[in-house]
Amino acid sequence: MRIFALTFFLLVSLLPASYASLPQDTASLTLYTTEQAAQKHCPDDEVVWLNTNSGIWHSRNGRWYGNTKHGSYACKQEAAAAGNRASLNG
Repeated sequence: MRIFALTFFLLVSLLPASYASLPQDTASLTLYTTEQAAQKHCPDDEVVWLNTNSGIWHSRNGRWYGNTKHGSYACKQEAAAAGNRASLNG
């Protein structure tokens, strides 16, 4: 039993920490190829650039806004509700 518990602990500790930051509910999130289409969908919300691989969004004046390899425009409130988060470093 002790070996099983140790093996389980080692396997869990080897999982990437990034799993915790992945989006939770992408089905409720609408993604757009243009900023204008996103703004039309959510006129009272901020449009953000969502890195779809990491689940991190970037605001308009941020360095990575529209500049990540995998991403789309999205409404900030919808992105947050789907489990994504804001960039911590612009």
